[in-house]
This record gives sequence, C-alpha cells and structure tokens, in this order.
Amino acid sequence: MNFNEYQQLSIRTMPGTYNRKALANYALGLTGKAGECGDIVEKEVFHGHKRDAQGIKKELGDVLHYAAGLATMYGWTLEEVAMGNIEKLMIRYPGGFSKEASIKRVDENE
Repeated sequence: MNFNEYQQLSIRTMPGTYNRKALANYALGLTGKAGECGDIVEKEVFHGHKRDAQGIKKELGDVLHYAAGLATMYGWTLEEVAMGNIEKLMIRYPGGFSKEASIKRVDENE
C-alpha cells in the first residue's frame, strides 16, 4: 500500500464535514497520539519498562491516520506532504544530517 491508497482508505472514518471542529479534532488527535508514542518510549528508557513495539506500532498508525486526515482537510495528498518534507530536508541537509549541518542550516532564513 502506498501513502495515497492509505489516505483514501482512511477517509472512510473521517467526519463528512471538514469544519473547524473537525480540524481541531484531527490536530489534537495527532498531538495526542504522538504524545502517547513519547509516553511509551519514556517508560522504556527512563522507567525500565519492557520494550512495547506493538504499542508504538499502534500509536504510529493513529498518528498516520490523523496526519492523513489533516492533509485531506487542507487538500493535499500524503504523497505531496511526504515529498515536500523530503525536498525541505534535501535543502536543509544536502550532504545528510550532521551536527555541523544542523548548526549551519542552509534554510535558516526561510
């Protein structure tokens, strides 16, 4: 499955009307599910819990759903969003990521 196929399948569980409440629901859902990923990692790294790969997979799936929903509401495909991110990173880190490249970011004034 590719990004756009996922997005089309994900749309069936979205609200039919894309209004401010729906937008807020998806933006807050995205941050909430990303936070849940952070909570799982925090428990593993700092609290000594067992690794929860399935929990991360489940929450990342929810993150992807909410990201797809936001993209849909703004009229973009996930492929457009993904390509835009890669293009930004290619400009920002033309030779790949390094601490030096991060400090001297090419796109700093954008």
